[in-house]
Amino acid sequence: MVIDTSAVLAIFLGEPERKQFLDAILEAAGRQISAATVLETGIVLESKRGESAGREFDLFVVRANLEVVAVDAEQIDIARSAWRSFGKGRHPAALNFGDCFVYALAKSLGESVLAKGCDFALTDIQLC
Repeated sequence: MVIDTSAVLAIFLGEPERKQFLDAILEAAGRQISAATVLETGIVLESKRGESAGREFDLFVVRANLEVVAVDAEQIDIARSAWRSFGKGRHPAALNFGDCFVYALAKSLGESVLAKGCDFALTDIQLC
């Protein structure tokens, strides 16, 4: 399973889907998160809740045994293709910069995506 920023934010910001996303992560056999998603999530959490929220997220990554996957050349190619096909202003899925990295990692690994919202549902990616 590839984890999107939106799922982590739902957990940390106490959104209604919090328990559903947390359970899905903890029950998954594989838990991958793009290094780009780690950066994006940390920035959003620290902007909303301060530096301590970023540290709590870092601890969550370790305790939940998330595999942080570096962005490689293959993923960059897939991400650019995703933007061309499903990017904001080009397609109803409206994938943003961070979404393109999640899409690329999921495609490269053949995994599904855990995300809040319907943007990925409008692509060819399988959702959890």
